[in-house]
Amino acid sequence: MTDLYLVDITKDELKMAPIRSGFGSGLVKAAEADKNIVGVSADLTGSVKLDGFAAKFPERFVQVGIAEQNLVTVASGLAAAGKIPFAAAYAAFSPGRNWEQIKTTIALNDVPVKIVASHAGLYTGPDGATHQMLEDIPLMRCMPNMVTIVPCDAVEAEKATLAMAKDSRPNYMRMCRENTPVITTEKTPFKIGQAYVFSPGTQVTIIACGTMVYQALLAAEDLYKQGIDAEVINVPTVKPLDSKTILASVRKTGCVVTAEEGQVIGGLGGAVAELLAENYPVPMKRIGMQDEYGESGEGPELMEHFGLDAKHIKLAVHHVIETNKDLFEPLEAPQPKKTGRRK
Repeated sequence: MTDLYLVDITKDELKMAPIRSGFGSGLVKAAEADKNIVGVSADLTGSVKLDGFAAKFPERFVQVGIAEQNLVTVASGLAAAGKIPFAAAYAAFSPGRNWEQIKTTIALNDVPVKIVASHAGLYTGPDGATHQMLEDIPLMRCMPNMVTIVPCDAVEAEKATLAMAKDSRPNYMRMCRENTPVITTEKTPFKIGQAYVFSPGTQVTIIACGTMVYQALLAAEDLYKQGIDAEVINVPTVKPLDSKTILASVRKTGCVVTAEEGQVIGGLGGAVAELLAENYPVPMKRIGMQDEYGESGEGPELMEHFGLDAKHIKLAVHHVIETNKDLFEPLEAPQPKKTGRRK
């Protein structure tokens, strides 16, 4: 873990920051380095942390109002004209409301529009099920040409934004609203398409993205005290998936738990299940939303209510390890059949 320069999560007080703040600071840095970067907002400038960019580069900022279809269509036109647009809104509305425009004007044309979505997942809390976007990873992951990024904290979000600015493909990045623990540092590496082993282990692989990476690390700490050596992999890029890192880990451990703050159908859990089904089937459990909608409440209590926390990751780990044992337990030698014949 030391070469990844991670924060010690066992400390009593970790720095807290909204993941979207990393996007805001990253976009300003990217724009300072590249004059072709523009920001496009759908009347949510402050909420999605575009305000710093708008203040520093007002001539490169476009406000389209409450019109998410227009947001991405304008961004597509800007990309066709040689710009690198970052179109930011709430995930419930982009890609929730404008998926068809993203498909036909951005992904189909393979132009480098960067779609940035805030307020995704259960941490949107009191806004309730209508605003808790839980289906965005499946929606964007299934779209040809679309890179899908889910940073685990504000520091990683800044690095992801800088990397997206240099990537020639359509990109989607999802972020939550609330303050979450900062577990990476400025020295922690980030590269689009790369997964990282945040905690090495030998008995089970826990694969997580976004806010669930912290929960996975907490679970691994407790499991170690119980005598279970869990490997934790951070997957900030759900598509393209880092098959090499995941398969290398699973071939070593023999069982898997995935964890994400969204629907497991088609999400990170779905992506890993597809990979393993075709290459190395093993016992697997998926932590996330189980084909259901959220509800109003505070983010942390909703995460616990729907089983998206360290406690449920640990339960899932015990399940897959026991399943693995049962699968590979030596069978009793078959007894000779009685034929009923006399000798």
